[in-house]
Amino acid sequence: MEDLVRLAARAHKLLRAASDAAMSRHGVRVGQNLVLEILWEEDGLTPGELATRLGLTTPTIVNTATRMETADLVVRRRDPSDARLVRLYLTGKAREVRAPIEQERRRLEERVAAALTEEERRCVRNALEKIIDELS
Repeated sequence: MEDLVRLAARAHKLLRAASDAAMSRHGVRVGQNLVLEILWEEDGLTPGELATRLGLTTPTIVNTATRMETADLVVRRRDPSDARLVRLYLTGKAREVRAPIEQERRRLEERVAAALTEEERRCVRNALEKIIDELS
């Protein structure tokens, strides 16, 4: 069991570094791409709505949004119906990096799975989903 945890931690570290390198080429930090993916599908969500969809805490999203605002990826606007709510909207820059970011993600996934058979890919996917469910 110790090997499994060690290997998972090593794989996570390497995958995070590769993801960060790929995303950084387009002015996006690792993790921010996940927020962008959701906003590309439905712009104008609140930090709480994003947190729920990503399985994160709202303060984590608020901190990420602050960095993304500084990087000109999102803007915050008060909800016109409820001034207590803040909504996050994509900027032109965030829309422009969509295709390159999606391409980077596809390349990274291909690289990660290159040595795996289709059956091994299914097994890894299933195992990771079970681990996530267990630890969530």
